Amino acid sequence: MVVERAARPRNEVATGVSGPGEVPADLSVDAEHMFDRKAERMRVLGIDPGLTRCGMGVVEGGVGRPLRLVDVNVIRTSSHLSVPERLVSIEQGIDAWIEEHRPDAVAVERVFARSDVSTVMGTAQASGIAMVCAARRGLPIALHTPSEVKAAVSGNGRADKAQVGMMVTRILRLDAMPKPADAADALALAITHIWRGGAQARIDAAVAAGSRHLRQAQGPQRPMGVQ
Repeated sequence: MVVERAARPRNEVATGVSGPGEVPADLSVDAEHMFDRKAERMRVLGIDPGLTRCGMGVVEGGVGRPLRLVDVNVIRTSSHLSVPERLVSIEQGIDAWIEEHRPDAVAVERVFARSDVSTVMGTAQASGIAMVCAARRGLPIALHTPSEVKAAVSGNGRADKAQVGMMVTRILRLDAMPKPADAADALALAITHIWRGGAQARIDAAVAAGSRHLRQAQGPQRPMGVQ
């Protein structure tokens, strides 16, 4: 197994940008006062599964807040090894990454059918390993399709890898595009989950808060038949 640090920029502090598919820095939510400000930030490990190259990227931030690159790398395995040995190497690499960076959630690319069956099998196997590593530690797991990720970061569900890499570079305010493409794809997965997962968390919290306020307004409920 070779764990290769992807090209990483000096500038890791992100600020809000206004490109396609991005969340503006001045995004406001009416129910914002209902949330714990600290809880709005989350750290997500994005995993672009693959048997030969498995991209991993950790991003931290929140909806309407700056995103920050924490780290990014690629696990490489040799085709000369047996598939079980390669999967063990991927598991060890992901496990070590989770232990080091302590993400709040893991986002994995959802496997979809391709013409090359062998590629699909390898991707599915690596994807399963990633989910096992996260589930073993009780971490929330989300699956995002490539088109969902492309649309989230670029506004175009059919964007090519170069466009995705360019938008990841812009969103995270990087000095250079993460390479190889697997690294950029992993970061894009993490970004997508922060934006989509964070927004859903706000909605869930707002609904829960509204329900609490309603119960308080109604007062204690008496059991049926009790006068």
